[in-house]
Amino acid sequence: MKRITATLAGSALICALTACASAPAGMTGRGAAPLAAGGVKAATPEEVGLSSARLARLTGRMQQGVANGELPGAVLVIGRHGKIAYQETFGLRDPQAGASMTPDAIFRIASMSKPITSLAIMMLAEEGRLSIADPASKYLPEFAGLKVGVVKPGADGKASVVTEAARNPMTVQDLLRHTSGLTYGSAGANPIKQAYVDAKVGDRNDSNAVLVTKLSKLPLVYQPGTTWEYSLSTDVLGRIVEVVSGQSLDRFVAERITGPLKMRDTGYSAPMSNAARGARPHAEGPKKVVPNIPVVTDDLPFKSGGGGMVSTAADYARFCQFMLNGGELDGVRLVSRKTIELMTANHLPPGTPIGADMYRFEALAPSADMGQGFGLGYAVRTDTGRNPLPGSSGDYFWGGAFGTFFWIDPQENMYVVLMMQSPQARLPYRYLLRQMVYQAVDK
Repeated sequence: MKRITATLAGSALICALTACASAPAGMTGRGAAPLAAGGVKAATPEEVGLSSARLARLTGRMQQGVANGELPGAVLVIGRHGKIAYQETFGLRDPQAGASMTPDAIFRIASMSKPITSLAIMMLAEEGRLSIADPASKYLPEFAGLKVGVVKPGADGKASVVTEAARNPMTVQDLLRHTSGLTYGSAGANPIKQAYVDAKVGDRNDSNAVLVTKLSKLPLVYQPGTTWEYSLSTDVLGRIVEVVSGQSLDRFVAERITGPLKMRDTGYSAPMSNAARGARPHAEGPKKVVPNIPVVTDDLPFKSGGGGMVSTAADYARFCQFMLNGGELDGVRLVSRKTIELMTANHLPPGTPIGADMYRFEALAPSADMGQGFGLGYAVRTDTGRNPLPGSSGDYFWGGAFGTFFWIDPQENMYVVLMMQSPQARLPYRYLLRQMVYQAVDK
């Protein structure tokens, strides 16, 4: 495992550790505002075993991050023992407009869509309409007879691909835990991943059915069940939801998950009436380029189960509390406690390697080196003492490429939700939050 390289700009340490008493206008803000979509707020952080003084360090560091230009703005929520212990806003919701961040800002959550799609699959499994042990081809006939690509270096230095038969069928469980053999397309030396780019796999104008048809014509990058490779697996699960339920993915999610859980601002786009609540990125990176993040009101044809959703910090906090409660929230039960236990257990067989370029996840990688595995929609911590980041055995987490992140710690009865739109800052702030939230745990 290569050394962790994510760093935080600047030496905001003095302000961070002393938790600056005041901040410029727009830097922080509406921590006392009520959470949209409900949520019981603790009278003080101490009520749920967190230190106000130590949380002030976190507030100060987030403020300084905005001042340093590390991130445009954010909403951060911490829940513990069933209550909201901390809710703060930082920086700007829309840097171009100069609009301050608000608690009800709507974000593109990218891969934080994956746990919701995975839940949809498990709901159908509970109803006896599918089994995660089934071959994916039972629901997607196009996937019958998939081939596995083997990259061979040529004498001229150019790589080529030969195919071989899959030794085992890709299962629904493989899709849930990212051992399907699928991948994400990327331009470069790997001709299989380049083929995804050439075929425009995941085009925003495609349907889930078209996505599956495109994938069925491409070789797998690994034998199913052998290797953890982050991939379009959850998008394929979205198509299985459609086939099994007879509903479009967005309709299933709205009627069966976000509606019952009162996640009112979570879906595949926001209505135009909420356009002014959409969070936007700032220019970042060495070339100061604004990331290509779709605005939250863009109703894209591709309802990506792996990355297409929008949400708020408050809505996703409700989802986290639902998970902590064992599949129930406010008297609404979607799945059983045992299903939640299954989803949040490590499903990677001992010794499962991760893909050749998956080490980019660094301390968040689901590898034995990092004391982590992967469940049904989440990375899962399996050991204490191997990972440099604080946490508990059994905590589970994931994030989105646009900057959003969450984790749930059953041992501490706690969850953390970070919403921001900054690909550049996502890994450093995931590290930062792990450290600064756990240092505030008092009891």
